Amino acid sequence: MSLRLTVIRIWAVGVVAASAGILGGCGSAPAVYSSPQLAASALADATRSGSKEKLSVVLGTQGADVISSGDEVMDQNDMKAFVVAYDRQNEVVAEAGGSQTLLVGQDRWPFPVPIVNRDGGWRFDVEKGREEITNRRVGRNELNAINVCQAIVDAQHEYARQAGGDPQYAQKFVSDPGKRNGLFWPAADGAAPSPLGPLVAAATEEGYDLQAIKSGKSAYHGYRYRILTSQGAAAPGGARDYVIDGKMIGGFGVVAYPAEYGVTGVMTFITSHNGVVYQADLGTDTAKVAQAMTVFNPDSTWTKVAEDGK
Repeated sequence: MSLRLTVIRIWAVGVVAASAGILGGCGSAPAVYSSPQLAASALADATRSGSKEKLSVVLGTQGADVISSGDEVMDQNDMKAFVVAYDRQNEVVAEAGGSQTLLVGQDRWPFPVPIVNRDGGWRFDVEKGREEITNRRVGRNELNAINVCQAIVDAQHEYARQAGGDPQYAQKFVSDPGKRNGLFWPAADGAAPSPLGPLVAAATEEGYDLQAIKSGKSAYHGYRYRILTSQGAAAPGGARDYVIDGKMIGGFGVVAYPAEYGVTGVMTFITSHNGVVYQADLGTDTAKVAQAMTVFNPDSTWTKVAEDGK
């Protein structure tokens, strides 16, 4: 999948998730327009305005509990990207069943919610698009989680190289104040960034709060991350502790799991110093299982993730 199509997936669902998530509970039905083109234009105008009230008029609140992503930062960024892509190119096309589809961007990516002829005019049918909305959101979050896992692996190896004569891996993501015992620490002006600095900078630029993520109050693109300090019998080299005499010198592991199973993601991912990413569906108890996990153990319940993330 190209980067461009990945971005399109993000904003094509994001505008709906953002509007529905912030407007849940109003109970209003989508507005009715005299043509599908006017419905599409109203959606773009409402998104451009940033007005929650205007978005509620266009889309209503059907299925708000399903289509909300639960990530306000991601939703707001998606809405901004939607406007840019819509302005670049947009078209409404007829489907065989009588509905109309809004195509956006240079790749003419279909907006997931169809425009239907109902109630004396044309309106968005959020209920019809709810499954596709969820699938797109889950897919893009999982792809991002895989990329973050790989970035953490690179950061850990960089951290070990910076340790010089006493190479070891970090046991935490964020360093304690005034220390460099984690993968990230604030870099002084002109100084080289910490190993995880580029990823943190990108997240901050998107609008994420590092302390909120660290405390567990916020997830990053729908996923949470933990460092694992040992490996099991199924890992290359067999079972062993990574931490020896308080220092993590035997390797490291990482687990990434969805903040809300079935909503922000489905698959849980694990990786280690070897850089191979594995995935598994841990079911409705995903958060409980992942939070208790301390061992990297890719047994038969886990499958390797292909290099293209599929």
